[in-house]
Amino acid sequence: MADVLLIGSGNQDKARELAHLLEGLPWDVKSLPDFPPVSEPEEDGTTFKENAIKKARYYGEHFGVACVADDSGLEVDALEGAPGIFSARYAGAGCTYADNNEKLLGALENYPWHERTARFVCCAALILPGSDPHVVRGTVEGHIAMECFGANGFGYDPLFVPEGHARTFGEMSAEEKHKLSHRGRAFSAIRAYLESLP
Repeated sequence: MADVLLIGSGNQDKARELAHLLEGLPWDVKSLPDFPPVSEPEEDGTTFKENAIKKARYYGEHFGVACVADDSGLEVDALEGAPGIFSARYAGAGCTYADNNEKLLGALENYPWHERTARFVCCAALILPGSDPHVVRGTVEGHIAMECFGANGFGYDPLFVPEGHARTFGEMSAEEKHKLSHRGRAFSAIRAYLESLP
């Protein structure tokens, strides 16, 4: 029987995306709804790496399984790297994706295209029972669009235009996005690592 690999994320949009990125591995990939309810860990780290390790360790130890978790966010150069690790709650507690996008557009209102450079960052941590964390990082450079385009993906996807492209992640299919995205890059490294294990 395949070993269980838990995706340690309370965000169901993200959990679905990660399950897709981990498809076909010789692991029984599960997400949190497959387990008894548990409160979420407090993401009080100061870096993506700290938060990713904290989540993977928390859920992995709680359920006694291998766990992979990520912490991702958007860094906008004109905003000195904000929203960064606060990307999910940029517009405040309980905010929606639309609230965050609206706040970001407001913050960049007076910036022309060439000053709207940004990157998506994903730090993923894999912790196997009794092992140290295996941590990888994926990034993608791009620009913030002048308004939202597309209804695919989630979060800031309708605003992010990856470098060398004319469409936002929100306008791309999942397959197109995964080839370019921060999460696609990080989790292809996680896949390679899992496939290399004896």
